[in-house]
Amino acid sequence: MVKKNIRLEVMEAIEPKVDGYMKEFLIAPEDIWQPTDFLPDSQSENFYDQVSDLREASKELGYDFWVTLVADTITEEALPTYESWLMDVEGISQQDEPNSWSRWVRAWTGEENRHGDVLNKYLYLSGRVNMREIEISTQHLISDGFDIGTDRDPYKNFVYTTFQELATNLSHKRVAQLARKKGNTLLGKMCNIIAGDEMRHHLAYREFVKVIMDHDPNGMVLAFTDMMKKKIVMPAHFLRESGESAGKAFENFSVCAQRLGVYTATDYIEILKKLNDYWEIDGLRALSDDAEKAREYLMKLPARLERIAERMSYPEDAYRFSWVTPNGRL
Repeated sequence: MVKKNIRLEVMEAIEPKVDGYMKEFLIAPEDIWQPTDFLPDSQSENFYDQVSDLREASKELGYDFWVTLVADTITEEALPTYESWLMDVEGISQQDEPNSWSRWVRAWTGEENRHGDVLNKYLYLSGRVNMREIEISTQHLISDGFDIGTDRDPYKNFVYTTFQELATNLSHKRVAQLARKKGNTLLGKMCNIIAGDEMRHHLAYREFVKVIMDHDPNGMVLAFTDMMKKKIVMPAHFLRESGESAGKAFENFSVCAQRLGVYTATDYIEILKKLNDYWEIDGLRALSDDAEKAREYLMKLPARLERIAERMSYPEDAYRFSWVTPNGRL
């Protein structure tokens, strides 16, 4: 008799808890916010006045801000790629025997889908960006897919989603703060509530990893270490503009985000520290030799990354995106 893969055994053991996680960390469509709650009401007689107010409020936002908001929007709109990726993870089944894991992925995707929807409509109404170029970049990102080094391994995938959900929480929260400083209350509220969704999702995936750690600490620590050695890349790391190779636009967007302080090398390190603390990496005992070496690597990694971050610099001379002109106007 062939012994079942330990990862599959763990995923099956945890599955009965997933419905409870859905009730704890996700919100029913009827109860959660929807994009129209924040956008001009197209059925209202005051629709054009509302659009005019939105366009006027957007005038004070600078070039780096628009580049960052566009890249965040494209990232959020690439949801078909993310769902198809998670549905292929070992232990998640939607075919012969659909399970709670696949229901989680679909419900999570449904919540995430609203983010790209509301941001896309805001960009369109603002009149500050070249929507056709943005749409081309979005189509490229979905069709290019992305390789984040997780394969079909649920352990690595959940480490990745835990890390990235907190990273996107920080990014949207910072964009909200910048918008409010410029007097754009509407966009500030919009990005802040998106950040709240990302935090809920982060807490869920963080819990998935913690439960797996209880079942298979050796495998989980090794998976966590493998992901950190590869580096946690953003979902949009293949982002490109028309006529470019995959990834070119992402490199330049990252510079804008770093200059704005929306998502920085320091944030990356702080997220790692928080995950080490929550998953109690320092206190793990009775590990295999390989897992113990991995644990030690994880504990030393933040200090090593801090030394690297101190030497990093970012150019002030901005690359010019086709998405938006230097002053944010077409």
